[in-house]
Amino acid sequence: MQKQYIRMYLNNKILAYVLAAAFLLSAMLMGISIGTVSVPPMTIIKVIAAEVLPFISLENTDTMHSNIIMNIRLPRVLLAGLVGASLAIAGAAFQGLLRNPLADPYTIGVSSGASLGAVLTLFLGLSIPFAGMFTLPLFSILFSFLTIFAVLLFARNIERSMKVETIILTGIIFSSFLGALISLMIALTGEELRQIIGWLLGSVSMRGWAYINIILPFFVIGATLLLVNSKELNAMSFGEEKAHHIGVDVQKRKMMVLIAGSILTGAAVAVSGTIGFVGLVIPHLTRLLWGPDHKHLLPLSILMGAGFLIIADLVSRTIIAPTELPIGVITAIIGAPVFAIILIKRKNKL
Repeated sequence: MQKQYIRMYLNNKILAYVLAAAFLLSAMLMGISIGTVSVPPMTIIKVIAAEVLPFISLENTDTMHSNIIMNIRLPRVLLAGLVGASLAIAGAAFQGLLRNPLADPYTIGVSSGASLGAVLTLFLGLSIPFAGMFTLPLFSILFSFLTIFAVLLFARNIERSMKVETIILTGIIFSSFLGALISLMIALTGEELRQIIGWLLGSVSMRGWAYINIILPFFVIGATLLLVNSKELNAMSFGEEKAHHIGVDVQKRKMMVLIAGSILTGAAVAVSGTIGFVGLVIPHLTRLLWGPDHKHLLPLSILMGAGFLIIADLVSRTIIAPTELPIGVITAIIGAPVFAIILIKRKNKL
């Protein structure tokens, strides 16, 4: 009987990964296929396969389709996927750490801190020697970490028990303040930096392969740090005291999760601007579908978050084509009602 339950559990998780991977692959195919020029799915598969396996011939493939796939749509889709995956796994980790489904990089102010770091870098023309193109994400990560640290410190001074509601409200206060600083810098620079307003609303348009090279190493580092702490997140989701009693080094693990979340959020904001609610909606949906175990919640959130943002980007560039909406507008339209529903449910339980 016990073996039967174990087999059912494994099959359920295998099914979860299959469905999540199928969702991501379908989203990628749609993201590459649909646009002003429609590209057949088989052409997409053939062109990408030829890049990976040089012995595959492209003799019967339209050159225009190849250029559209490799130079425009594939890098855009991959970048959207990496940004969505980064924000989703960071949101899942923050929710587990703070024990609240309302927590995500956007609502607790981390995204605003990362945005301030990016805009300040451009505003002052900052450059780290030998860092080159990594200067922008490094400053975004630094400011995202400083912001989460300041939010937690401020919340602790207000209320010693650090209720999650207090942390969320503190995050909103910091987001508003940092947003005002960003607006001030944009106003002071005149026309030159006003174009960044569109970037701040969130976009993966015309970024190219260079931006994938920027975010990829930070995504690998941040995601790996969170995945190796999945068991500790499970323990801390029941409370820090209980986690401490079963042998978890709470302070060390909490710091690792905060650093990893800041790395992921900072790098995502550096390449795409502020995109809200991905880290709120995706972990919540994944938790409802497949449970709260972070061992599976984190990798499934990566797959679901990547697919979700690819679809959101597809909608943003096709819904009123040829005009493109900022991707952050689409995620906010979806995320704000979800945020309200979660909040109402929590209040009803209390």
